[in-house]
Amino acid sequence: MIDIAQFEKEGFAITAPLFSLEEVQQLITLLEQQKLQDEGPRRGGLRDVLDNLPALRSMADHAAIRAVMNQVLGKDAFVVRATLFDKTAASNWKVPWHQDVTIAVTERREVPGYGPWSNKAGVMHVQPPSEVLERMVTVRVHLDDCPASNGALRVMPGTHRLGKLNQNEVSPYVEEERSICCAAASGEALVMRPLLLHASSAAEHPGHRRVLHFDYAVGDLADGLEWRMRAEAETKQITPIC
Repeated sequence: MIDIAQFEKEGFAITAPLFSLEEVQQLITLLEQQKLQDEGPRRGGLRDVLDNLPALRSMADHAAIRAVMNQVLGKDAFVVRATLFDKTAASNWKVPWHQDVTIAVTERREVPGYGPWSNKAGVMHVQPPSEVLERMVTVRVHLDDCPASNGALRVMPGTHRLGKLNQNEVSPYVEEERSICCAAASGEALVMRPLLLHASSAAEHPGHRRVLHFDYAVGDLADGLEWRMRAEAETKQITPIC
């Protein structure tokens, strides 16, 4: 559980461990068995990880995560995207200050307020209106210890209340001395609003920095647009692992 008043003010919170060491090891073993490969030279991990590892879908509805979602979004929240990130010596990237402003949908439809569009690994993505992003929350579950030296995420508290910014408008709101490093231990999670400005540095001493990044939302999209993962979940039966 988190301090909901502080979360709404700052736009983020770090939880106590949501998963036991045994559960974390189960997840790591599953990932290693699948021999997940880097997506590219600068980004390690896997986009749309549940497409490749559907057994992980039960993790998105783990009781510990669901308790947090009930606090911040309510009981009707559902997962809409999942990504695995893994910084290693072979894939050790940095990310500039930005907001997360795209969502994955089942198909492209020209709807006022939605755009621009992009195709990422065969999946349609679009930038929705701010009010959609404001009904979303991200949960980043750490499978490895993530101190500052291992590329932990940095955030600018309170910037989620600025609405959706053009990337060229970001710099005036970044004050490095006020930024907070979200170091976390294995099993802990960073819960944050997608519109919160965040960045990460390359790891100084890279080992594994495996993070399962889940996006949750409430509500429908406009004019027939559908959340991609929500539509898929309605047609699949998932075997729990946790």
